[in-house]
Amino acid sequence: MMKKTDICTIENSKITVNEEVIFESPAETFSEFAKEAYKSLELNYPKFHKMDNLSKLAFLASEMILKDGDHSKTAIVLANRSSSLDTDFKYQESINSQENFFPSPAVFVYTLPNICVGEISIRHTMQTENAFFVLDEFDENFLNDYSEQILQSGKAEKVLCGWVELYQENYKAFVYLLTT
Repeated sequence: MMKKTDICTIENSKITVNEEVIFESPAETFSEFAKEAYKSLELNYPKFHKMDNLSKLAFLASEMILKDGDHSKTAIVLANRSSSLDTDFKYQESINSQENFFPSPAVFVYTLPNICVGEISIRHTMQTENAFFVLDEFDENFLNDYSEQILQSGKAEKVLCGWVELYQENYKAFVYLLTT
């Protein structure tokens, strides 16, 4: 039987962990909010500033849950609706820009939704399974069933699981840790 040990929600410029507000900001844009949260929570990961917004959202949520301990045997299973569409539009703009001769490779790196999983894995030296699904809506049963298979296989001891949706200024993360 699996159990949730920690839950982090990020939406409306607020970070909540296990129903306790950890950080709140009057920021009107996600970029401002993410920058303020990073600074206020004293996260020390310089690559954060180069990430796209979807990766920042996933990173902030995962940091609230994974900040302590060894997570080398923690798998990641995330999903969203918009894939990396927010960044894809920014990349297309860099292609269309008259100022640039070439599209931005710094933006191109983030044109796949699973890159945010990679950023979390690198940060926490995770060496297990990971998956990023694009679904019409949050399907906790599907994500939990998939995670349970990973746990039962013995490939991981825990699974960071959840929903990280970001498109334009609409964003929500609902991320939790599953254990047996």
